[in-house]
Amino acid sequence: MNVMTDKVNSTELIFMDDQAISRAAASLKRGELVAIPTETVYGLAANGLDEVAVSNIFKAKGRPQDNPLILHIAEFSMLRQLTEGLSDTALTLAKEFWPGPLTMILPKSDLVPDIVTASLDTVAIRMPQHEKTRSLIRRAGIPLAAPSANLSGKPSPTTAEHVYHDFCGKIPLILDGGSCAFGLESTVIQVSEGRVRLLRPGAITPSDLSGVVQGVEVDEAVFRPLKKNETASSPGMKYRHYAPEAKVILVEGSFSQFREFIEQQPDDGKYVLVFSGEESAFSDHVMTYGRTEAEQAKELFAVLRKIDDLDAKTVYVRAPSLNGIGLAVYNRLLRASAFEVIRLSGDRV
Repeated sequence: MNVMTDKVNSTELIFMDDQAISRAAASLKRGELVAIPTETVYGLAANGLDEVAVSNIFKAKGRPQDNPLILHIAEFSMLRQLTEGLSDTALTLAKEFWPGPLTMILPKSDLVPDIVTASLDTVAIRMPQHEKTRSLIRRAGIPLAAPSANLSGKPSPTTAEHVYHDFCGKIPLILDGGSCAFGLESTVIQVSEGRVRLLRPGAITPSDLSGVVQGVEVDEAVFRPLKKNETASSPGMKYRHYAPEAKVILVEGSFSQFREFIEQQPDDGKYVLVFSGEESAFSDHVMTYGRTEAEQAKELFAVLRKIDDLDAKTVYVRAPSLNGIGLAVYNRLLRASAFEVIRLSGDRV
């Protein structure tokens, strides 16, 4: 039955072995929702060709329907079914980076329901690196629409336990495939012949893309909110995302500037989020989110989720560098803070 109720009798969290994959594939073909692991974050999956099943994703997450979804595939044959006018550039990028954390926005075929694309004439597609998830897609025989398996606006889940926290009693099945390798959603690009526009940064960096395609451009919406009536061509562009209940403020500046700034802020409900190894310099409630850009990417969402368990009112976050995947970390923090950024003078190091 495709109709989703507000409550299910129970939510099972099971290890993703072969038997679980078969069970999940059958559930997806029946139009049910299943939470699945990927190398980026956990996704809330449904049959991407079933309008009713896809609509249940939006209902479960509380997600606005003008926010397009990504279709996940396991074979290149699926790509050709879902798109029209596939360019040589898109094929070159797919062969270089798939399976992996890269989503391409391409002209959609008539097979793709409008609810998946927010009625755009393009569709976002990726082939996940997670081997068991590709096995699930093959066994189900359908592309899976699978946005992050979190309540809309909240930090994305990087463990099955995060998904259970958000969806216990709301979906029937969660597959536990372990912690996510990267910890941030996929890189999203818009592809035309010979050119690439980066819409959402991720583990595949502009430098990685430039090694394959010379014409790589970073969309200005990576660093700013969409303008009034501006269409969201990629998931994760339009709304406040990844945010705990506490107010998040992103602070750019050197370590010494950040420390001096924090000392001047009122103490009521104040927390700071800094790089690992810097915590001893602060007397306030302090949390860390890794030292390197890769560590910060993997730890960020779990730390933002922990903030909701604390009596935090305001969290001042030391801004990461923009090197490598650091650009993606910075982008997620911009959205978690609703673009509230304090820029201190001097270099950001």
